[in-house]
Amino acid sequence: MSNATQLIHSIPVDPLTGAIAVPIYQTSTFVQEAPGVNKGYDYARSGNPTRATLEKLIAGLENGEVGLAFASGLAAIDNVIKLLKTGDEIVAVDDIYGGAYRLFNNVYEQFGIKVHYVDTSDVANIVDAITPNTKLIWLETPTNPTLKISDIAAIAKIAKANACLLCVDNTFATPALQQPLSLGADIVIHSATKYLGGHSDLIAGIVVAKDKEIGARLKYLQNACGAILGPFDSWLVIRGIETLHLRIRQHCSSAQAVAEFLESHPQVDKVYYPGLSSHPNHLIAKKQAKNFGGIVSFSLKDDTEEAAINFVTSTGLFKLAESLGGIKSLISHPANMTHKSIPAEKRRAAGVSDSLIRLSIGLEETEDLIKDLSDTFQRVHTKKTTQYSTTKTV
Repeated sequence: MSNATQLIHSIPVDPLTGAIAVPIYQTSTFVQEAPGVNKGYDYARSGNPTRATLEKLIAGLENGEVGLAFASGLAAIDNVIKLLKTGDEIVAVDDIYGGAYRLFNNVYEQFGIKVHYVDTSDVANIVDAITPNTKLIWLETPTNPTLKISDIAAIAKIAKANACLLCVDNTFATPALQQPLSLGADIVIHSATKYLGGHSDLIAGIVVAKDKEIGARLKYLQNACGAILGPFDSWLVIRGIETLHLRIRQHCSSAQAVAEFLESHPQVDKVYYPGLSSHPNHLIAKKQAKNFGGIVSFSLKDDTEEAAINFVTSTGLFKLAESLGGIKSLISHPANMTHKSIPAEKRRAAGVSDSLIRLSIGLEETEDLIKDLSDTFQRVHTKKTTQYSTTKTV
């Protein structure tokens, strides 16, 4: 049975009513037969049937033992970092999501947790950064926004040899393309706001643990700290997951075509997309994932912030907005948006240049998206030529 078919039929029919859609249990508490005697639920922070269905569903998709749903992707990250204690260290990918960087450096550093940022696409960098205090290796693969690829299986072996946990942010790939736990990772996280939800209408986070012991610790922290996902948003994520495989197929197909178009365009300096043979980690991406995802980044030959901002504010179908993974195509300028919280020198050193532009490829017709980009290149070129001509005349 294919993964898509298995997914659809793993979403249960309601045993009480036969409802084919998962019910939304919009309740804060549950009536008990006697103190401590209940039907499996007592208070909605500790557990809710709608959330429990989502958590079981995503654990199955990621081949994990325990799934947990949170109020945001950052709440999911926060849950994992709470496994650590003062004096512990993290080796993290340098091209990291700005919100994770802010959480690591501006929140957890004050509690004595140190983070070393390295280019994890080169395994040797991880080996060099590990110390006796390293307890966690943190990967994004593909990374946001330069789409670097890290070899999960190879890094999992390093983590195990050094008694470290390996956590992989699988937001960009999703379990439809890549299953880090099957490659040796201990924990997977998602911003379910993105592809799992898929419709730009919710904020949510997911954590999946490979084994029950780690899962039990994370579950305890979820209940103790309380950043749980509510029942309605849990239902929205379930609804999004129902079409995940179908949506991802189209995202990938269009992204490949857009990347190839950009690579051949004279105004483009560099294209970042793992599906291109020119990508330095193309073969690793091909080995560990079923396809290459729906995110494409590129830099302009006019390597200035002004040129990038002019471009991202001139598109038609691509809407200028934070986030990604929805049905509508989005465009962003990471240096001023998703990665603004990272100091400029660190951001540039990780490859996030001032002219870098990130595209989230939606579900519009591929030809329409390419035409929108082509028209935008023409518009900004004409505008620049006109400005130059006017300046020269004056």
